[in-house]
Amino acid sequence: MKPILKVLQITWIVLVLANNLQAQTKPATAKTTGTIPIIDRDIFLGNPEIAGGQISPNGKFISFLKPYNGVLNIYVKKTEEPFEKAKQLTANERPVGGYFWSYDSKYILYQKDKGGDENYNIYAVNPADEAVKATGIPEARNLTPNDKIRALIYAVSKKDPDVLMIGLNDRDPKWHDLYQLNISTGKLVRLRENKDRITNWIFDWTETPRLAVRNPEDGSTEILHIDAQGNLNKIYEVGPLENAGVNAFTSDNKKAYISSNKGTNFIQLLLMDPETGTTTVVEKDPLNRVDLEDASFSNVTHKLQYTTYYDDRLRIYFDDKKAEADYNILHKKFPGRQLAWSSSTSDEQKLLITTTSDVHVPEVYLFDRATKKLVFEYTFRQKLKAFESNLSPMQSIRYKSSDGLEIQAYLTVPKQTDGKPMPLLVFPHGGPWARDYWGLNGFAQLMANLGFIVLAPNFRGSTGFGKSFLDAGNLQWGKLMQDDITWGVKYLIAKGMVDPKRVAIMGGSYGGYAVLAGLTFTPDLYTAGVDIVGPSNLFTLMASIPPYWESGRKIFALRMGDQSTEEGKKILHDASPLFSVDKIKAPLLIVQGANDPRVNKGESDQIVIALRDKGAQVDYILADDEGHGFAKPVNNLGMVAASEKFLAKYCGTRYQESMADDVAKRLKENTVDISKLVLVKKSAVPLLKTQPVLSGDLTAGRYNYTGDLQVQGQKLPVTMTRTVARSGGNWNISDSVTVMGQAFTAMSSFDQGSLSGVQQVAVQGPVKTTIDYHPDSVIVSVDVSGKITGKTLQPDGFCLNDGAGEDMILARFPLTAGYTTAFYVADGQTQKLKKIILTVTGNEMIGSVNTTVVKQVNDENDKDVTVYYIDPAKKIAIKTEQVIPAMMNAKLTMILQ
Repeated sequence: MKPILKVLQITWIVLVLANNLQAQTKPATAKTTGTIPIIDRDIFLGNPEIAGGQISPNGKFISFLKPYNGVLNIYVKKTEEPFEKAKQLTANERPVGGYFWSYDSKYILYQKDKGGDENYNIYAVNPADEAVKATGIPEARNLTPNDKIRALIYAVSKKDPDVLMIGLNDRDPKWHDLYQLNISTGKLVRLRENKDRITNWIFDWTETPRLAVRNPEDGSTEILHIDAQGNLNKIYEVGPLENAGVNAFTSDNKKAYISSNKGTNFIQLLLMDPETGTTTVVEKDPLNRVDLEDASFSNVTHKLQYTTYYDDRLRIYFDDKKAEADYNILHKKFPGRQLAWSSSTSDEQKLLITTTSDVHVPEVYLFDRATKKLVFEYTFRQKLKAFESNLSPMQSIRYKSSDGLEIQAYLTVPKQTDGKPMPLLVFPHGGPWARDYWGLNGFAQLMANLGFIVLAPNFRGSTGFGKSFLDAGNLQWGKLMQDDITWGVKYLIAKGMVDPKRVAIMGGSYGGYAVLAGLTFTPDLYTAGVDIVGPSNLFTLMASIPPYWESGRKIFALRMGDQSTEEGKKILHDASPLFSVDKIKAPLLIVQGANDPRVNKGESDQIVIALRDKGAQVDYILADDEGHGFAKPVNNLGMVAASEKFLAKYCGTRYQESMADDVAKRLKENTVDISKLVLVKKSAVPLLKTQPVLSGDLTAGRYNYTGDLQVQGQKLPVTMTRTVARSGGNWNISDSVTVMGQAFTAMSSFDQGSLSGVQQVAVQGPVKTTIDYHPDSVIVSVDVSGKITGKTLQPDGFCLNDGAGEDMILARFPLTAGYTTAFYVADGQTQKLKKIILTVTGNEMIGSVNTTVVKQVNDENDKDVTVYYIDPAKKIAIKTEQVIPAMMNAKLTMILQ
């Protein structure tokens, strides 16, 4: 019966689109305590009412993001219409990874992953399409339907708006081949296999591929010229700790602008001959303080418009005088605020602009460059607008670290102070090769509103401050990088601003690592810590680098530590908080996503158990539908609510007790009872080397099943018809499944004599997965719209055909009381083997039948469980239950009629 489960996983998106599986967040309110009100966390960090506005290239429409079932989804309206008239285009269960219009304004394209696995596919939706009856919205087509790839977009065609140039790592998970994708048909044409470690393709203004970027194994970066025959020739090179990238071609396509810090400290803008690699300097920071942040080019004139540099705040330098004049007009209307041109029409005459500051909520306007008319469109976080007078300014500060290096940081101080030292919350950024910026920071404002001074340090290793500052962080995880944070705390204590007994630290990703490192290596400095998806074991972090990061693997070794050397191993070991967890004194809240591809859940479990067993205070939040960070607001708001209360307990700050019902419910589900937490260890049950002798043959027939899929309180009806028949020396079993009115088929073949597996096939839409079983190998192939990829697996033990009729094969195993065994199954989606532990757990009456209860558990994931209730006489499961981790631990139940 297992194929129905595979089909349900494939169609998970369809089910979510068709059902309201999340409760709506209740409207936020403000509660007054003293002079400054406690502002509802949802106003700061919940879904904005409207976000991400883009004007269509033809200027007729404005698209935007708006919450639906607690998740930001895409809507569209005519430009002159009010937002209330907008048409809903998507009903995704997770936020999209960005979206854009095709140049003919026909399609909106977006990227989305599943459950936080970061394997992004490309989707297209036509706003003009009629709504599908089952969902109430137009159909969104997955143009790259493969759960195990990460699609990249290299270029969006203007010459043929139906075309995208994309990268797919379907052939080799480490490297992306170059494809041409037809949006309207979904047709994919591979233009070039990537066997040269190419990480980017650059097209000139005629949309001809002229340059490519390659990252050799030594970590360096090369820019390659593509000649008329398609040959690649190296013309420019920088070392592994230098930076180089192509910005755009000149308007005549004769030269290319590149950004590079080769031979200099700061990244600067250069002009390069694309055939020889000869360069000349165009521009560098006039103040000689920071790297080039960005260079913007016109899609109409193809000329440089302006450059930006991010110092304490953004600085902008114009090359286009018309653009500068328009900017000055807008800047006079919004003094003291930063302006961003977020999207424009294809003729660049109408712009959506955003205005904001550290204490002003972002507002979006439509600006007509011809008439200079400015029309207000929407406010990002409209509810926060009413509290602008309560927001705290963000100021830039500088202080010296332990070795005298100057560190820039941002400080947000509560408006309501009594002059006495205050609690401090340190919030290091993630990356670590990133930086913090000045502006409206919802998290900093929330915590300042609750009574914390918030420190956001740009420690060494942060980007934008030059090569020497970035390189100063090399091999300094837990050492000087941590000192930069520690000395920021000491600086504020010495100034009399901070109470040394009320210092907390909180952060995500590398910021979460800094929390663990701070509590481990400076245990007397902090009162409490909140670690959000922070790595505790740097060996595991290095091992978990996804295949498509192969180009940067050497950089990790150079900047963190090379585990291929004894010296590197010692550096990584000493910097890993997991190996010094006994030093932690302060209470700790750990936040983890179960599907995190980089921070292993097992390591968070291990830290929690170690702290629990030594009697330390530790709390644990684990979301089974999240990855490296919490993308769903219902999970994120619950985590923040728990963090507020946790920090208030130890630092004496305020916190908001109330939360929306759906947030409270989800927080309860995500909160782990640490007293029951145990480390999951792989089973010692030995593998079957060959298929056991099976009792009894199959019987031809037809079987009907009904059941349901339970997901977050919702029940979705499922029906299935099974057909068993002989054909050509094999038994063929076919399961026809109907879910929400959609039919799918899965088929398996077994040898008529031995009942050993021959083949299984699952078909859903354009995806056909085939698994062929041979004496010494299992071959998995996936056909996506005629494009076939595959893998040969070589199990060192018996591999069961777990397709249609699996329960009928298992029913012929020697299922005596207490029988336990192990075998492999081939996972068609991951193209890997899974070890399954089978145990006969007892008997249970189902109707008038005393069934044999057979439990299967994935040895790698103890939540992946299937239970068959087998009729020992008919040798078939009359009831099946399965928990499906990939579907938010949905539970499937099927009953034989």
